[in-house]
Amino acid sequence: MGESADSIKMGFWEHVEVLRFVLLKSLGVIAVFTAGFFFALPWLFDHVILAPCHPDFPLYTLLTAISSLSNLFPDLSITGHTVELINIQLASQFFIHMTTSFWLGVVFSFPFIIFFIWNFISPGLYPREKQGIKKAFLIGNIMFYLGVATGYFLVFPLTLRFLADYQISSSIPNQISLDSYMDNFMVLILVMGIIFELPLLAWLIGKAGIINKSFFKKFRRHAIVILLALAAIVTPTGDPFTLLVVFFPIYSLWELSIFLVPSPNTD
Repeated sequence: MGESADSIKMGFWEHVEVLRFVLLKSLGVIAVFTAGFFFALPWLFDHVILAPCHPDFPLYTLLTAISSLSNLFPDLSITGHTVELINIQLASQFFIHMTTSFWLGVVFSFPFIIFFIWNFISPGLYPREKQGIKKAFLIGNIMFYLGVATGYFLVFPLTLRFLADYQISSSIPNQISLDSYMDNFMVLILVMGIIFELPLLAWLIGKAGIINKSFFKKFRRHAIVILLALAAIVTPTGDPFTLLVVFFPIYSLWELSIFLVPSPNTD
């Protein structure tokens, strides 16, 4: 890592002071977003967070339309599919209001925090290093939010549809608690955001010379089997269309990784 004139002139405690200011700015941005989401959360719950509970959710509408066009996928129809939630803990709604506002604040503050960190470390980088890290930050942000969107519009609704209707016995009705719904909602969506960072991770490891394109090409068949199994676990609905709808976005990450990592014996 190179050092610019400014970074050489700055002593250790000056760097610590700048870092402290970066942390304070990051916390300030998180606090602003958290406060904004706290006031907006009742509307967001009704129109966004709880939207997968209603049959007019975009994915359900699409699947029902596909089902009406062909008899090959009769199980796709989700007409009238509604999930009703209950609250069984006295303080759950209050704490969920607080924690959901905070986590949404963190997620949407992420690009700003990355920008603050970039401004802190960039003076000590060579121009070539700056270009590489800029690319990594850009890819990371885009892929994370693509993963979040995939989790919200695709993976979570399909998982909710299956689990809400699954019964080990017809004498045991499903009563889904608000806490359970929110735990699965946040985990699945954030996990998808992290999974979509695979191309960035592959690019970084490739830049370090640990792997190259041949690795991904060699294990492509293994990846297809593993990712099909993963898609089947996420959406165990039994119809091949739903399985493929989840599989292809995840598998596209593998192919994108092949595109990003360097070829063998190249700089």
